[in-house]
Amino acid sequence: MKDGEFPAVRQPSVLKRLWMLFAQAVTVALAVYLVVAAFRPAWLEGKPEPVSVGSPGKPVPMLQAPPRAPGGSYREAAARAMPTVVNIFTSKATRQAHPLLKDPFFRRFFGDRMPPEEQLASLGSGVIVSADGYILTNNHVVEGADAIEVGLADGRKVAARIVGLDPETDLAVIRIAARDLPVMVLGDPEQARVGDVVLAIGNPFGVGQTVTLGIISALGRNNLHINHFENFIQTDAAINFGNSGGALVDTNGHLLGINSAIYSQTGGSVGIGFAIPVSTAKTVLDSIVKHGQVVRGWIGIESQDITPELADSFGLARSSGAIIAGVVRGGPADRAGIQPGDILVAVGGKPVASTNDMLNLIAQLAPGSKAQMTILRKSRESTLGVTVGRRPRQLP
Repeated sequence: MKDGEFPAVRQPSVLKRLWMLFAQAVTVALAVYLVVAAFRPAWLEGKPEPVSVGSPGKPVPMLQAPPRAPGGSYREAAARAMPTVVNIFTSKATRQAHPLLKDPFFRRFFGDRMPPEEQLASLGSGVIVSADGYILTNNHVVEGADAIEVGLADGRKVAARIVGLDPETDLAVIRIAARDLPVMVLGDPEQARVGDVVLAIGNPFGVGQTVTLGIISALGRNNLHINHFENFIQTDAAINFGNSGGALVDTNGHLLGINSAIYSQTGGSVGIGFAIPVSTAKTVLDSIVKHGQVVRGWIGIESQDITPELADSFGLARSSGAIIAGVVRGGPADRAGIQPGDILVAVGGKPVASTNDMLNLIAQLAPGSKAQMTILRKSRESTLGVTVGRRPRQLP
């Protein structure tokens, strides 16, 4: 090498240069992987990157169920019935102001600053059954009320008046003056069977219109000592305070009964509720609208059920029917020749299985009409014609 010349640099071979490039690429890729794994692990798993709350313009990833058919839903039945069920608010004065406080002389000193009368407010439910404004509810909801206000499903509040009361079935008819009223379609409780699905609609505890689901637990419940005439539909659909007078409807949204009472040791629902069949409610409504009160048949007898024990004791050949325990002197039964000890087995050709059957069958007879009563006297059956009387009100 001569002075002033640089030493010659040896060029690396082609293979060595390729190896160096590969090593550098692997190093860079590994570094990128480590950074991504540390700060954006979702990228490596193929998941969308979560968006921080408040990030503008970025949608939050959520799971959405596909549309499904409403199989098993009772939304259509509820939608038909709910607009026809109303909330009923009543108030009753519990203390009357002293007469002197209404004297003009005292008002000169006190003006309008008079002590207010105490008001006791209560609530219940009702069912609109006519476009003319007739509403079915319970007698115990409106009995003794000084003012009644009805809250419609569309938000309107309308004053109501009592058309008629029937304490013996715990039914009442009230009426409102309003237009464009939805009307409940009446169902047929005679076609109802134990196990049928039903909905109870009302205003429990004043929380607002509520729908509960259950089944018909029993039919023809009586001897509950709730009403004088009993033929309840029993249901396990939840019924609570404020549901009284509301609707029990079938899966078509048609009215089967008026919710009336519950069996409870706590005051809340325990799955045993009772509704008055709409067939009974319709009869009561028609009679109240026509006569101003419910008109029932009466023949003037006292009776008791024939039990197996009574049948054995008196040597009776049958263990069903109603035995006549007493006859009102001069009453329809007395005039027709019915005597204590007779067994009433049929009213107007319809069999009598119990005292409850007898009461209901006789009550359905028109006063003034003549009905055939089949009795059993000393093992001999005979038929007597009885001219039906009018049942006095508030009989025990």
